Amino acid sequence: MLDNFIAPYDATVVAKLKTAGMVMLGKANMDEFAMGSSNETSFYGPVRNPWDPNKVPGGSSGGSAAASAARLAPCSTGTDTGGSIRQPAALTGITGVKPTYGRVSRYGMIAFASSLDQAGVLARSAADAAAVLRVMAGFDPKDSTSVDAPVPDYPALLNAPLKGLKIGLLREFFEGLEPRNAKLIRDALAVFTSLGAETLEVSLPHLPMSVPTYYVVAPAECSSNLSRFDGVRYGYRCESPKDLTDLYERSRGEGFGAEVKRRIMTGTYVLSAGYFDAYYLKAQRVRRLITDDFRAAFEKVDLLAGPTTPTPAFAIGAKVDDPVTMYLNDIYTIGANLAGLPGVSTPCGFVDGLPLGLQLIGPHFAEAKLLGAAHQFQLATDWHTHRPGGYE
Repeated sequence: MLDNFIAPYDATVVAKLKTAGMVMLGKANMDEFAMGSSNETSFYGPVRNPWDPNKVPGGSSGGSAAASAARLAPCSTGTDTGGSIRQPAALTGITGVKPTYGRVSRYGMIAFASSLDQAGVLARSAADAAAVLRVMAGFDPKDSTSVDAPVPDYPALLNAPLKGLKIGLLREFFEGLEPRNAKLIRDALAVFTSLGAETLEVSLPHLPMSVPTYYVVAPAECSSNLSRFDGVRYGYRCESPKDLTDLYERSRGEGFGAEVKRRIMTGTYVLSAGYFDAYYLKAQRVRRLITDDFRAAFEKVDLLAGPTTPTPAFAIGAKVDDPVTMYLNDIYTIGANLAGLPGVSTPCGFVDGLPLGLQLIGPHFAEAKLLGAAHQFQLATDWHTHRPGGYE
């Protein structure tokens, strides 16, 4: 849909990074309109995982993750609507940070689901991510969802000791987790314990409903947001339309891929008369219950921990024909987006030669605490220093 489009202006994130002296190398491949968990829905074909070219890098920011994992770039930007930074970071063995909703400007981003989208960073280490986020974050009057709050000096706070930090183990994240994967996560948490942190089990009873909730709320918002791509103002336009209706129908039919169409149609359905209360309104109520669960948990602990993904990277083509199975790959990341919370994924080991990620979730605007915890873990381990063979 936007293959022929060249933006006449920079996103706020890009403008801030350029002002700070960063050289932008280019744009990376990704799932179409950020809709995907494997980077297989891209118009330009799938991105391949540097650790194994036959495996997916995760999505939707798979190109950004693969570029940083392969040492083509020291860091990259991405967006996280339901895990699209943390999940590919985990599957490619790098660090991914999703800030609090509103912490980083959304101006210049293509809107997928406006109440969920958030820009963030993919980098080789938590220290690198902290340096980039320090520049990216901050209030932007061009973004009505931007929060006007001071931005901490994230790099300066990385060395805060972990002694006394309470980390909650999300019970729901370990239920049904493959034993080898669960062991890596628990071994990683043992490192935090050795650094002075305290771990205890925490339950978020409504969290298992995050996937169905997300796949009502996000498609509803995308149905509205993507209505602007109509073949009239910019982007793809069909050849020789007979009339205005034909222009709309064919431009959207030819310009959007299958997954984008699926989500637009789902969103249009749940917003339609007679179904709005049954689906969209109910999903928003469940979203509030999930948010309340997180709030209650953070009254007991400082951070929450668990796996970023259910498995390491899977084979290209393995799940592309089964949307529900693909959607479940985001089961551990979606909750933070529904609640607007910050999250970090850090490498914590390998299964069958493929990296796995540990996810830390914090209360609103706890990016400094999350990055500090990830940094201390990375000082005590070397998982983040491993690189795929053939890349220097």
